[in-house]
Amino acid sequence: MSKTRTVSIKYTSREFDTIRTDLIEYVKRYYPDSFRDFNEASFGALMIDTVAYIGDILSFYLDYQANEQFLETANEYTNLVKIGSQMGYRYDVSPSAVGIAAFYLMIPAAVSGVGPDHRYIPILKRGSTFSANDSIYTLNKDLHFGENNSEIRVARVDEATGDPLFFVIKAYGEVVSGIDDYEFIEVGPYSKFKKVRLDNLDVSEILSVTDSEGNEYYEVDYLSQNIIYKSVTNRSNVRGAQSYEYSTGDQASEILKPFVVPRRFVVQKTARETTLVFGASSDFDIPNDMISEPQTAILEKHGKDYIQDTSFDPSRLISSDKFGVGPSNTVLTIEFRKNTSTNVNCSVGQLNNVVAYDFEFKDPLELVPDLSEAVQASLEVDNESPITGSITIPNSDELRHRIHGVFPTQNRAVTQQDYESLVYQMPPRLGSVKRCRMVRDNDSLKRNLNLYLISESVNGTLVETNEVLKRNVRTWIQKSKMINDTIDILNARVVNFKIDFVAVGSLDVSKYDILEEAKAVLMDKFTLKPDIGEPLFITDIYRELRKVDSIVDVVDVRIHHITGFQSTRDYSELVFDVEAATSADGRFIEVPKNVIYEIRYPVFDIDGVII
Repeated sequence: MSKTRTVSIKYTSREFDTIRTDLIEYVKRYYPDSFRDFNEASFGALMIDTVAYIGDILSFYLDYQANEQFLETANEYTNLVKIGSQMGYRYDVSPSAVGIAAFYLMIPAAVSGVGPDHRYIPILKRGSTFSANDSIYTLNKDLHFGENNSEIRVARVDEATGDPLFFVIKAYGEVVSGIDDYEFIEVGPYSKFKKVRLDNLDVSEILSVTDSEGNEYYEVDYLSQNIIYKSVTNRSNVRGAQSYEYSTGDQASEILKPFVVPRRFVVQKTARETTLVFGASSDFDIPNDMISEPQTAILEKHGKDYIQDTSFDPSRLISSDKFGVGPSNTVLTIEFRKNTSTNVNCSVGQLNNVVAYDFEFKDPLELVPDLSEAVQASLEVDNESPITGSITIPNSDELRHRIHGVFPTQNRAVTQQDYESLVYQMPPRLGSVKRCRMVRDNDSLKRNLNLYLISESVNGTLVETNEVLKRNVRTWIQKSKMINDTIDILNARVVNFKIDFVAVGSLDVSKYDILEEAKAVLMDKFTLKPDIGEPLFITDIYRELRKVDSIVDVVDVRIHHITGFQSTRDYSELVFDVEAATSADGRFIEVPKNVIYEIRYPVFDIDGVII
């Protein structure tokens, strides 16, 4: 009877050398008579090396796949986005910039000569487009030129009588970066949770989805959500029949109404792709899924013929466990918005070209065609304030921290991190800020919080957030904040620094090359903007410089405050005492909680000497 051989295997060997050594020892111990040729040029050595090579590769991929499953250890950007999606993080690869633009329109005078003829005062419809450089901007909401806050000035008068002939109306509207585009996607037979992927990359927002039968699908946060709120234009005429105005500044221009949506979808985004996921029910199941019998919805009978709770929630009549109706055997028309350039910010006065417009008149049949066309052709646009947002997507480390902040919030704002995560999760159509920070106002007698925001300019420098973006942030966090929290949204202050360093270089390398390499390392370091209130660690500058192979030692690093207009460069006006803010050990520079530091022009503001 043969005796079973006990084989000792080392499971700690994972790389090529250790696996190969273990295999040789294994062969020598258990096959000493049949295999003795351990020459590196032998066929046996080839087989051992091959097995060790395969084992090394399998160990690598096993470790790699295990690491990519966790947020802390994942390296691939796509995997970070997927993990963030599982934890509730909404990833936007193409953030939008929003702002206020001034629109001018020339209107003929009324017959009486007093004021413009209200018949020719139109509404500029949502979706009209304008351009600045390579970027296209779209009007976000209908613009009513007849509102109370519109400015009216005399534009042209009769030279003989001095009577006004034309008036110019100036109105302000909200614009968002990007243009509207369409995709037509054919959908086959019904399947649960059907996924539809768009061919276009870097989509900012899904605007609408309809099928060939005319059914509309609505975007929701989660598929079990069956009620949304839609805004409809408030067409109340408060000035009387002679005035063409849908609303006034004293009333809401739009009315928010709840709608039941059996057809719905959620949006999933990877690094650049966008996918729509629909519900698990079909059209044939709508009567069974969406409408319940009242008695079954009210009477929850479990082994008894009566119930104590007589309250009734009408929404239970439309409840469903199928997560909405998905499309089948149809063609989907998907309207979406995408940016036309990577830099979506716009400086003052750059938005001055009209690309396409759509006007609506109250009674177009009563108008003189040539005159109404002249009114439409007179449209001009200008931006009196910057249109700002965020022009750079977060890198891996920043994305990892944002995901960490989103998971504990659970769509409510209690802590400082909750509020900051909500701001970063704001939908792209509302714009995006570069950095934000929530701070308790210790000077306030109430539970007052100060939310500081900062945005990016066209060239990537930090600028103040415009009023439209701040108003959108206030509206966005209103739904999730604590009921007794009062929040002030303020602009963060910017302080500009200049870095000078002295380092010792290798004798066999040109000092000029060492200096350029050292400056490039620091420019990469400070390309990523810090958080508001984050100190400037001088020790980090020493560490980055020592990473340069040709630098032997770093002798000194000096931080200088720079302000005002110097040469052709414009810096922040904030006065800052660097010496007083430097720690006693000289390791870091402390900045106030409402201040963010910036190396505004790294090419000029980072300099050094190699000795």
